Amino acid sequence: MSAGTLIALQGVTVRFGATVALSNVDFSLHAGERVALVGANGSGKTTLLRVLHGRLAHDGRRFMAGDLRQAMVFQRPFLLRLSVWHNLMLALWLARVPAIERAPRAHAALARVGLAGERHRAARVLSGGQQQRLALARAWAVRPQVLFLDEPTASLDPGAKREVEQLIAEFSAEGMALVMSTHNLGQAKRLATRVLYLEGGQLVVDRPTADFFERPLPEPAALFLKGELPWSA
Repeated sequence: MSAGTLIALQGVTVRFGATVALSNVDFSLHAGERVALVGANGSGKTTLLRVLHGRLAHDGRRFMAGDLRQAMVFQRPFLLRLSVWHNLMLALWLARVPAIERAPRAHAALARVGLAGERHRAARVLSGGQQQRLALARAWAVRPQVLFLDEPTASLDPGAKREVEQLIAEFSAEGMALVMSTHNLGQAKRLATRVLYLEGGQLVVDRPTADFFERPLPEPAALFLKGELPWSA
């Protein structure tokens, strides 16, 4: 891989039975990039995220820079029936953070996302926006070099969406590379430095954000941008 490349895919294909979820995808993620994955439902966005994160078997090759620290935040974060504090401490234990560092990191993470006052509450009774901020706190606390986000604001109200977007932007400003799937094109424009458009498991467009939104696109991507492309299930 070239200098500054964190993850690279070559000819990656993913099949689920007879269904081809990704087809011959080449992609490289570089340090400091903020990549938005866009496309209709079923286009392969989440599958690509899982491959990049190393959590899905595939044909083709995946390269990674050294012992790369990664974390992933889902649209609906999985929270245990524990307090906010213990959900965070368990994540740090699973990430093999030394015991002496766990409490300071947990305190810093909760303060970072505005949940310091909620540490004793059951995580599952938090609002949707608070749960997503807790998921971001867990990710931030392990100090990943790459953060993967799967529709991180899709189920949130506008206020909670703004809060989560602000945190994502701040994490990126600290040097974290981001790869995010989203149906919100405004969000892609606000947060991404690069946009990938997928359709039917194929990577159709890969451009800097300004070029994606301001220059002519292939017809399927242009229709998607106009909201005219039918969405598959």
